[in-house]
Amino acid sequence: MPLTKSFLSAAIAILFIASESPAMDVFDMEAIRDASTLEIEVLQDWHVVQGRVATRQKLVTINVGDLWKGQAYRVPVRMVVPVDRKAKGFHLTGSSTPDRLKQDARPNAVFQQLIEGGVGLVYTVVQEPGTYGQRELSSESEKRFAQTLNPRFKIQYWAWPATLMRAITTAYAEVDHFEKGKIAASGGSKNGASPSMAILHDDRMTAIHATVSPIWDSPLRLCDRETWDRHLAQGGSQRGFSGGHYGPNFNQRALDAGQSWKDLQAFAAGISDQVFISRNLNALRERGVEMLFHPGTHDMVAYDLVWGGSHHPTIPVYLGANTGHGGKGHPRTERDQQNKSAFLLRHFFPESVKQPLLTPPRIETRVDGKRLKVTVRFADNSGEESGRIWWISDRGPDGSPSYLKELIPNENSMEMKREGTAWVAEIPIASGAKHLDVFTNHRKIIDYQDQKLRTYLSSPYTRVTVSDDR
Repeated sequence: MPLTKSFLSAAIAILFIASESPAMDVFDMEAIRDASTLEIEVLQDWHVVQGRVATRQKLVTINVGDLWKGQAYRVPVRMVVPVDRKAKGFHLTGSSTPDRLKQDARPNAVFQQLIEGGVGLVYTVVQEPGTYGQRELSSESEKRFAQTLNPRFKIQYWAWPATLMRAITTAYAEVDHFEKGKIAASGGSKNGASPSMAILHDDRMTAIHATVSPIWDSPLRLCDRETWDRHLAQGGSQRGFSGGHYGPNFNQRALDAGQSWKDLQAFAAGISDQVFISRNLNALRERGVEMLFHPGTHDMVAYDLVWGGSHHPTIPVYLGANTGHGGKGHPRTERDQQNKSAFLLRHFFPESVKQPLLTPPRIETRVDGKRLKVTVRFADNSGEESGRIWWISDRGPDGSPSYLKELIPNENSMEMKREGTAWVAEIPIASGAKHLDVFTNHRKIIDYQDQKLRTYLSSPYTRVTVSDDR
């Protein structure tokens, strides 16, 4: 008997009953950790790869699981360990392709340092299947999801995070080559979003460095109708990325398939605890998870800095001015930042990198006539060495076309002054301006062996209302 929409809606409602443990719904973590169901096919067995730092490597394909009954989701996984010992923990990323993984990995400088320190590398594929010859699978997945709003059918919600978690299971099944240790994931876009979701469910993961990917649960993401109506009136779209819950926007496809706005809101409300870092901060911090995010200031996926900065000022972010998917950056963007390298080296080797990274400062603003006074304060003895402020007048609302397209002008940046323990600046308020968006970036140099790594952290992105009678 065919499934009716009412039956499916009831099933989805049951699926999203609130739970204190988000891992109980989208993922069966017992199944994720079960190495006996990986159905491993060895493509290249363990072999030595010579280079500046010699390694041992193995390439396999694994069964992540079924997207729906009878539809397996398989991906390749390449594992890299030191040539002379087991790896203790590893760096994990899905930022590869099936063709690239066929070739032996040639680790870059920071990954060579991880190998030298006894840390492994695990590479897998978190990519749109259509890019590697499985377009029909992608299309069928999107169709089934739009009809049911069942997250298991959507590769973005289930298959990609599950891929990373099953790759962990694969590596730890290699008991002669890996022993349990820290697992840090990194990547951008879908490879920032997927580990950010996976780390909420899998306590084997200990750190996340993600770029141009979602972090927080703003009203647009939750399908708030008033916010969406305003978004559409400003020229926003129900297609593409802007306004998407956790990536590409699926609202219109779901509506075309018979869903309602109420259905979309119920889906967003039911699944958001399971996908957003912002909703799990206490649990992550209790686990000791380390985090750093590079959302970009003009990114179509991380499109809600105004909301995030005001609601989650303690999440550590670095804002590269005028950056995002494909963005070249402001002329004064910090081209020397080495955040990822410093983040990974400190996470895996805390005894060798004793200085802590910066933690988010407090930002205070005050309108004084035709100028805005900005003060930024870090915790005592933080060690920040510089301050630079950026601003833009009357930027559009989060996710709007003007928000994404209107860049920070070249002249809207200046060095800040240090006054005691604070960083201060005064910036001009343009005549007729209704609001100013401001943020500041601060450098701290981290030492690792004979290297000096330049790290940067931003103050919370802040929108300041100013009078318009100038």
